[in-house]
Amino acid sequence: MRIVPASPSYFSAKPTFTDDFLSLSALLRKVATLPVIPPTEAPKVAWKTIDQYRIMTNEPVKTARYHRMLQILRRLNCIHPSLMPDEVVQAMLRYKKPNQPGEVQPAPGVIDELGRAKGVGRRKTSSAVAWLVEGEGEVLVNGKSLSQFFGRLHHRESAVWALKATSRLDKYNVFALVQGGGLTGQAEAMTLAVAKSLLVHEPALKPALRRAGTITRDPRRVERKKPGHVKARKMPTWVKR
Repeated sequence: MRIVPASPSYFSAKPTFTDDFLSLSALLRKVATLPVIPPTEAPKVAWKTIDQYRIMTNEPVKTARYHRMLQILRRLNCIHPSLMPDEVVQAMLRYKKPNQPGEVQPAPGVIDELGRAKGVGRRKTSSAVAWLVEGEGEVLVNGKSLSQFFGRLHHRESAVWALKATSRLDKYNVFALVQGGGLTGQAEAMTLAVAKSLLVHEPALKPALRRAGTITRDPRRVERKKPGHVKARKMPTWVKR
């Protein structure tokens, strides 16, 4: 009598990935006839990276093989939400990251007893904290007026661009503290800080501020200099003789 192994990957050195892949494939065949929705309308899911899966299974899984597994998971995620079987939901939980998109919500801003709303912004190595209160349009940066602190017109416009784009320059007073970096970084950090504090006063302005590009953190930084280079990428002039 021939004994049949319980797992199809019984003779594999490390069978966890093979078992996972085969179980997902069998599950997909089982629910293949259920209605699906377009991938663009499917719930957003953050799947585990290949490094996280390797740690979970303690196996050196190849990238191409893991991508084939993700294709099955994305296909299962496209099943119509009202008809999604519990079996599929429980199977997908194993491959999801602990924190999913939309679950982590920022703390709502509050207006203190003095009518001030606080906003924090960063750009390059600069950081800014701005307090917004209803007023006549006065702007103080580190205890100085806007024109005294920022000599260039471009920097002054960047600092209060959120108010200018929404026609609120003469309706609020701004008190800001900036530090680190240069004037350009400080002005653009202040742009984000003022926009965040303005959203606390008027949340309905979010679409207008998004179109103006004032509520998204700019992640760009100066590229570091490399050894043997003149700058980040510039090389010394090559001389034949």
